[in-house]
Amino acid sequence: MAPRSSASKPPVPLIESDEGGSRTLRRGLQLLDAVLQSGREGLRVVDLCRTAGLERATVYRLLATLLEAGYVAPRGRFRYVAGPRLAQLQTPPPSPSDFAARLQPVLARVSKACGDAAFAIVREGPASHCIARQVGTHPVQMLVIQVGTRQPLGVGAAGLALLAALPEEDAAAVIAANAPSLARYGGMTPERMEILVRATRERGWAVIGNHATEGVLAVGMAVAGRDGLPAAAISVASTMERMPRARQQLIVRWMKEALVAVLPDGL
Repeated sequence: MAPRSSASKPPVPLIESDEGGSRTLRRGLQLLDAVLQSGREGLRVVDLCRTAGLERATVYRLLATLLEAGYVAPRGRFRYVAGPRLAQLQTPPPSPSDFAARLQPVLARVSKACGDAAFAIVREGPASHCIARQVGTHPVQMLVIQVGTRQPLGVGAAGLALLAALPEEDAAAVIAANAPSLARYGGMTPERMEILVRATRERGWAVIGNHATEGVLAVGMAVAGRDGLPAAAISVASTMERMPRARQQLIVRWMKEALVAVLPDGL
């Protein structure tokens, strides 16, 4: 029997499939356009239905995909705004020098209030990178790191605050990557770091002493970017005697006040 010719096979209905995909894409882009035009106020589902001329079930289905991909984000309980992926497309990510310039006034306010040195760091993989520092007015300054210093994320207060603000899987990966070098920082261990991370999450801010520098205690706080995700962290360091619990809490309050005053919309 002669082999069946490939020409006798029925054609694949590509046109219908393409039309369906194009229609879904057009509808998704309609929703994106509407959300972008709404600015920071965002739109409700009923507004999107009316603007795009779509049924509620269709809008919910498209929104689910856009939310998962990060192109749309919820605002409050009922509204939707442009998501972090769109922000990345619109503007290049800030550089460490950009963050340093924005955080320096925050450090200046905090340092003026407490008299101690204040620091700002960003994350670089499993490491922290000090990008800014403000010297205080107290006669004894604990200048534990310099601008440009890199060390394992978590051995200092700012790094610990940023580490604890990461998703659990990311934080665990950082601790695992740094495990071989942690012992050089006051005998730190991965197990001890995990305990400190859990305590920081419960407390809402970081405190750590005798690890990065012996005899020094520091408090730290993560700083959110404009997308709401952790982008940097700040800290204040001083002698153990100068940092009782009540003063730690006072410094944290000054940090929060400075961030609200200087960076009300995030870093």
